[in-house]
Amino acid sequence: QVPLVESGGGLVQAGGSLTLSCAATGSILYWNDMGWYRQAPGKLRELVASITSGGRTNYADSVQGRFTISKNNAKNMVYLQMNSLKPEDTAVYYCNQVFSKFPWGQGTLVTVSS
Repeated sequence: QVPLVESGGGLVQAGGSLTLSCAATGSILYWNDMGWYRQAPGKLRELVASITSGGRTNYADSVQGRFTISKNNAKNMVYLQMNSLKPEDTAVYYCNQVFSKFPWGQGTLVTVSS
């Protein structure tokens, strides 16, 4: 029973698009704020997008206007649609609860080529 499993990463060219998925266990999306985080080699993990249990969203300045976080409570899924990707978006992407976090999983690797 892994609580959160990320998928959808891959290799894309700059300017391209990619959608990440996070499968959550149970009905946690009804009760918890969720976030997408990323970590590039040698850098700190950073929050790039979040969505509250009520559906309110927030974005890091670096991705605002390009990324969209969404969720489907009934399907226990959180999504991150990434458009206009840049090489600096290259990182391992993770999903987790904003509060009371689970242990970090393996994430999914997004590589954006020039």
